[in-house]
Amino acid sequence: MTLEDGVRYSVDSGVATVTFDRPDRNNAMNLAMERRYGEVLRALEADPNVRAIVVTGAGKAFCPGADLDVLAGDIPEGGIDFQVEHVQAAAFIGKPVIAAINGGCAGLGFIIACTSDVRFAAAGAKFTTAFVRRGLIAEYGIAQLLPDLVGRGRAMDVLLSGRTFTAEDALAYGLVQEVYAPQDLLAAAQAYAAELAAYSAPRSMAVMKRQILDEAAIPLAEAGDRSAELMAESFKHPESKEGVMSWLERRPPEFPPYRR
Repeated sequence: MTLEDGVRYSVDSGVATVTFDRPDRNNAMNLAMERRYGEVLRALEADPNVRAIVVTGAGKAFCPGADLDVLAGDIPEGGIDFQVEHVQAAAFIGKPVIAAINGGCAGLGFIIACTSDVRFAAAGAKFTTAFVRRGLIAEYGIAQLLPDLVGRGRAMDVLLSGRTFTAEDALAYGLVQEVYAPQDLLAAAQAYAAELAAYSAPRSMAVMKRQILDEAAIPLAEAGDRSAELMAESFKHPESKEGVMSWLERRPPEFPPYRR
């Protein structure tokens, strides 16, 4: 496990665990950390030994957002290099990303959680969008992501107020899918990821992620037509036969790695 620019990761039995680990800043992100996070996710996407990814934080925080020292200083004449492709990386890679939100999740960290595919949280973990209370706007696409996750009214609430809410609130809002005791969170997220790695076809998961992104804003009939084309295409790949045969033979599937 190598720590570089505040991000470390390890791989075990098809599951990669990516950890924000910048204890001197409570896992707050500077530009180097943002970049490293995106690079790590794309490297794991390309690794055939990885089938699912868990993202979490070291210590008591997930990620409290951007390192405010970056904003407190003089802004360079050319502006800040907003690294959208790194911050949004989880949404676009072809492997499932599960956020294990172990503690404080704010601002940029909140966005990273929302770009993940599934979110688990530790009981009592605190969430806030924070932007409005720093004189900022809804960054990095969160104005689209959040209404999709919690509905327009709740999204307006947490964005306009910038108020703090708990993991239990987040569960009620639909923002997180499960809440666990803090000591059980990471193991639960890794077990969920391990189940995906063992039983879900990598190509199927990659295509489904792309469908969710591409079909959200098109008419239902068009989405149906697209899915029919994708279904016909899926029959040409070995995952389909293996999925059926493993079921008939009552054994775990042996799906091949998926490469774009």
